[in-house]
Amino acid sequence: MLGCVIHGAGDLRVAELPVPEPGPGQALVAVRYGGVCGSDLHYWRHGGVGDFRLREPMLLGHEVVGTVVSYGAGATGPAPGTAVAVHPATPCGRCPECADGRANVCRDTRYLGSAARFPHVQGGFADRVAVPAGQLRALPDGLGLRRAALAEPLSVALHAVRRAGDVSGRHVLVTGAGPIGCLVVAAAKAAGAARVTVSDLVPRAREFAAAAGADTLVRADDPADAGWPEEVDVAVEASGVAAGLDTCLRLVRRGGVVVQLGMLPPGQSPFAGNLLVSREIELRGAFRFGAEFDDALHLLAARPQFDELISAVVPVHSAEHAFALAADRSRSCKVLLDFAG
Repeated sequence: MLGCVIHGAGDLRVAELPVPEPGPGQALVAVRYGGVCGSDLHYWRHGGVGDFRLREPMLLGHEVVGTVVSYGAGATGPAPGTAVAVHPATPCGRCPECADGRANVCRDTRYLGSAARFPHVQGGFADRVAVPAGQLRALPDGLGLRRAALAEPLSVALHAVRRAGDVSGRHVLVTGAGPIGCLVVAAAKAAGAARVTVSDLVPRAREFAAAAGADTLVRADDPADAGWPEEVDVAVEASGVAAGLDTCLRLVRRGGVVVQLGMLPPGQSPFAGNLLVSREIELRGAFRFGAEFDDALHLLAARPQFDELISAVVPVHSAEHAFALAADRSRSCKVLLDFAG
């Protein structure tokens, strides 16, 4: 089978790999689509994401959907042939975070295609992948595999919005209109936000944000843009740059909430910390997701307009082209790899 293996910065290889056999408790899935995530791009361009650095070759990919092929000993789940999405996380279930119902920050989790631990957890960008059977989710009626490939990033967005608290009737600012930022727009609207303002440097990215439901679009590099609000109730930083966090802290109202969703560069990042004190702003992190995965699948089934955020589907043998396209925000939003055939 073919798989997309990252060996280091700039060294992505589509390689022939042995087809895995599902072990005890595992399911074998024939992958159809895999979404290229920002973290995949970081591994490709920089050899790591945040503080997680590559130390060995790793199969990329954690946004994968496909059909069930078979099960290993003792495993059960959706019948073979069923279309499924794969929840990429396997929390330990034993640590204090898991006991507290916060498995998304489990200190010993396994996450597909992640260098957070060593040996790395191999990902799902391959024709076949063996995963714990409990990670499979049968697709709801009306949801096809192509749109279902958005389930993982939409789950991230849903979790970030929930970390912000009740946004019903509120004005939400989203800094950064990449795929995650656009999905935060959709998640905020689904949660009842009255208005969503989105900032970004790239005109095409702002167009995708409009397709996701943004009410106002502003140029991130133009403080004179008439679309900038005087203040907002909630801000979600989805760009992963310190300037975006600074914008959120300066525009959120006194007593408001800022959610840091974008992964900032490694090391220290400066921010306007005094504003946290003088305005009693709450700064909250948002990392991955938990039960939101199931909610994301149902939301995707109910809203065909999510298709507008899928800008390209590229055959797996052209993976490097897919990654280059996904990295070019002037041309793309979400790029999928197609493993058919």
